[in-house]
Amino acid sequence: MDSKTVKKYFTDLHEELTNNFINLDIDVKLTKDLWNRSEGGGGNSNVFENGNIIEKGCVNLSDVSGLELPESSTSIRKDLKGREFRAMGVSLVIHPRNPFVPTCHFNIRFFIAHKKHFNPIWWFGGGFDLTPYYGFKEDAIHWHKNAYQACKQFGTNIYYDFKSNCDNYFYLPHRKEQRGIGGLFFDDLNQPNFDQCFELTKSIGNHFLSGYLPIVERRKNYKYDENERSFQNYRRSRYVEFNLIYDRGTLFGLQTNGRTESILMSLPPIVHWKYNFSPNPGSKEYDLYNYYLKPRDWLNENDK
Repeated sequence: MDSKTVKKYFTDLHEELTNNFINLDIDVKLTKDLWNRSEGGGGNSNVFENGNIIEKGCVNLSDVSGLELPESSTSIRKDLKGREFRAMGVSLVIHPRNPFVPTCHFNIRFFIAHKKHFNPIWWFGGGFDLTPYYGFKEDAIHWHKNAYQACKQFGTNIYYDFKSNCDNYFYLPHRKEQRGIGGLFFDDLNQPNFDQCFELTKSIGNHFLSGYLPIVERRKNYKYDENERSFQNYRRSRYVEFNLIYDRGTLFGLQTNGRTESILMSLPPIVHWKYNFSPNPGSKEYDLYNYYLKPRDWLNENDK
């Protein structure tokens, strides 16, 4: 187990992701924010705002430590109680301006929990998922084929296991809705050994851009009207609801006295809530709800 090698990879990936999105949207405003945490550690939040393509986004690198893990971790893993911890990771959210370009989320993380006279407990987690406002089969199939390639060499069932995890995790029970079309999600990954888990985590990290950037290039110049923009802002409300009610990363950050601005960087800049909204049958919005926001085997879908 080599935390220095993990940190080096996370640091390099943070820079690579930042540079790719700067190159994607040369007009975006970039704010680089280095921060420290009084309990231990700190991070680097690179924030994008007011671009032609990216309305708001952030690539965040964090490496924090503390004397005790919060309830959001120990309520699930009782064996973590009373342990000191170190948590590091890279996270990214991009909220595009054009409603035909989907929002994306990505993160990978590494935890170590220590306790005197006991062996350390370590694990990896993370994944990526896509939240379209208007559905395109071509994009959904590409996204999931890329996710499959990220997992392929590590076992035939890894993609389907992580996809199922993602469908189950990014679900809003109070709305009975999926947040988007899913992707990959994994947590507590520590088998069969450190090297294999790290390589799988790196593969997922290395495949994110090849999944998302081609979709952005296809949709970034689509013409849109105020109704489509309004629907985008309405659907963004579901993103907010999930992140503030259910997201484990948000809860972990807040419960460990993390940096609030970096924790809530995932929230979109403009959001609308409408009372009792229902899309018109046969509309593109109706299609999103009734076809795309359902767990599907996208690898075997026909893109026509």
